[in-house]
Amino acid sequence: MGRLLVRTLLITCALAITGCAQMSVGPNRFLIEPLDDPAQILTATGYATISSQPHNNPAQQRLMAIRASKLDAYRSLAEQVYGQYIDANTSIGDLVMQNDQFQARVRGVIYGAKLERINPVGSDTYEVTLSLPVALVQDLRDLYLKQLVIAHR
Repeated sequence: MGRLLVRTLLITCALAITGCAQMSVGPNRFLIEPLDDPAQILTATGYATISSQPHNNPAQQRLMAIRASKLDAYRSLAEQVYGQYIDANTSIGDLVMQNDQFQARVRGVIYGAKLERINPVGSDTYEVTLSLPVALVQDLRDLYLKQLVIAHR
């Protein structure tokens, strides 16, 4: 039963990543093939507004906005590396939609990303751009899948 759960989790995780790589699943193997060009660079940009940061000091709000936009860029990189897990639920009653909910999640580890730039956008927003060499993507995916297997033993 435990092996079936691990295999199901691995296949589900792989299905979330298929937009970035090809996958093959066999009776005793699980492989996510590397992206086409290892010299390619993934980039991600994150945004955050200054005025929404919870502090009274304007300088501290700017620093917090930079930090929040950097975390948003890391989230975007994780989506590119691992894909997104989408959970959707729709309820129909009397042939009329009663409820429609969507939830998106991304989970993974990002290391080796390079901070490309921090730019103010307008008077109230910061933009942070990160880059990640595609050569690291397969290492990140392998690490993540090994953690999943260990966690579910």
